[in-house]
Amino acid sequence: MTLDEGLRVKLAEDLTLAGPVTAAGEVVAGYLALASGTEGTIERVDEHRPRSGEDVREYERLKSLLDSFGHQMPEGSRKQLEEKVTSLESAWIAFQEQKVRVTVRVRFDNGFVLDGAHEELFTSA
Repeated sequence: MTLDEGLRVKLAEDLTLAGPVTAAGEVVAGYLALASGTEGTIERVDEHRPRSGEDVREYERLKSLLDSFGHQMPEGSRKQLEEKVTSLESAWIAFQEQKVRVTVRVRFDNGFVLDGAHEELFTSA
């Protein structure tokens, strides 16, 4: 399901938020529970893209160099570059397998607002 601002959603399962719940600076409850099926509207959608590490950036740089100029390089230099690219390939593959994480801010019909919630918590209403 693709989540967009303004979309009506409902909780797919019961949700319990542990820790102190405060109002006007005072602790008013120990935890808050929202039942599955609680409906609301998405106010904001945030995509969190995986960060590339130094190995991934180096792989991209060297792979681009190899693809663009490898055919012009002396054989020894090209082989050395190919070996370096191969040694960094596992980091590149691991980075590619990471998926974009989506979180949402939902204003429930009962007035509660849940921010930074994973998209898997919701289904369309």
